[in-house]
Amino acid sequence: MLFNSLDFLIFLPIVLAVYYVLSTRAQNSWLLIASYVFYGWWDWRFLGLIMLSTVVDYFVGQRIHSSNDAGARKRLLTISIVTNLGILGLFKYFGFFVQSFVGVLEAMGLQAHVTTLQIILPVGISFYTFQTMSYSFDIYRRRIEPTRNFLNFALFVAYFPQLVAGPIERAHHLLPKLEAARRIRWLDIAVGFELLLIGFFKKVAVADTLGPIVDSRFADPSLSSGGDLLITTYLFAFQIYGDFSGYTDIARGVSRFFGVDLMRNFNQPYLSQSITEFWRRWHISLSTWLRDYLYIPLGGNRKGPRRTYVNLLTTMLLGGLWHGANWTFVIWGGLHGFYLAAHKAMLGGQRVAASEIPRFGLKYLLRVVVTFHLVCLAWVFFRAGDLATAVEILTRILTWEGRPADMDGVGIGERITLLVGLMVLLDWLQAKRGDHALMVRWHWAPRAVGYAALILTTLTLGNLIDEVPFIYFQF
Repeated sequence: MLFNSLDFLIFLPIVLAVYYVLSTRAQNSWLLIASYVFYGWWDWRFLGLIMLSTVVDYFVGQRIHSSNDAGARKRLLTISIVTNLGILGLFKYFGFFVQSFVGVLEAMGLQAHVTTLQIILPVGISFYTFQTMSYSFDIYRRRIEPTRNFLNFALFVAYFPQLVAGPIERAHHLLPKLEAARRIRWLDIAVGFELLLIGFFKKVAVADTLGPIVDSRFADPSLSSGGDLLITTYLFAFQIYGDFSGYTDIARGVSRFFGVDLMRNFNQPYLSQSITEFWRRWHISLSTWLRDYLYIPLGGNRKGPRRTYVNLLTTMLLGGLWHGANWTFVIWGGLHGFYLAAHKAMLGGQRVAASEIPRFGLKYLLRVVVTFHLVCLAWVFFRAGDLATAVEILTRILTWEGRPADMDGVGIGERITLLVGLMVLLDWLQAKRGDHALMVRWHWAPRAVGYAALILTTLTLGNLIDEVPFIYFQF
């Protein structure tokens, strides 16, 4: 079920109407049922996978916590890792590794004829797999105690606002909110409503309008000039940000209606002055997950500069592979690993604090522009369907092949300029205010004008014809 669908606009009021008249215990049962309906709307058969992960990690968590035998605890943690990564590997990477192996054999002059299964990828499998695995890891490290209530744990894994595309919540943050009695305040409703408006504006008005332009240019870059492809790369940067951060805004807004505050997953990443800062602001739940469960266990920065660079590169390569079974994602992750290692080397051991308030100034703007272009370079590999397409796009951009950039030819008219400009302005204001729900405490009159502007812009300039899936649903 898509947030931007008629089905969801019917589903959500029904869930809320029943939720508000139930007790806390009954509310959780109702939310779990609603979450399974929400997820099963795509294909009910995939509910078995999420239930399997839930059962395994619930009982593994109980046994790890009750055991003082180091060997037994490691074996139990291994069961969780093998189960979850086994499911993820089968459905997401089986064909990729088989085809890669066939490619290696053919490069050696050996003929291989391998028939692979066409396995459908369950939506959101990477997200809930990482979320439930973090629960077992944290119990193993004795950072949290397991919940004794299976229903609450099942809801933690399947909670529908963030089930399909995050944020990837941690048990210490989300479980207590699901287990505690919840009193819905007017502020929760107001914040939730504003986040919904902002999220739908980013998704329906901005991302879904840019999507067809980006798709057509990346489908056959030979038809476009280098200038057109450069502009298209910029458009994809704004498309994926509007799409993914829009999903997070909607998820956080819906969750506030239930009295549950989800973590921020984005914090104006394109205002970052470095790649290090970018990854503190982009997909925060994934970057912190990779840091805590991969980078630090590998040694982090505790074993000297060279090992630190290797750890950064390894972490980001695997982070790229997490996004999809394609070498383009591996290269995307590798580029960001190289960026991070290079920035770490330039710092010479100094720490970089994320600047919370954007400011004008030549040095600031220069750093932001350079960081943005490094990110855009990597986006080419992320968006391209294969390596050949990515190389062709970059070649045409670098050689400026073809005619000069044609703004109208790429589809950059007043509509696109206005939509992207409004999203950038909104980001700037949110960063200055330090709050994503920046209008909720305004006087009612300017707040009404702001909300009306978002609604009218989405309805008049957005893509309301198609129910376009969120980009990160494929991951």
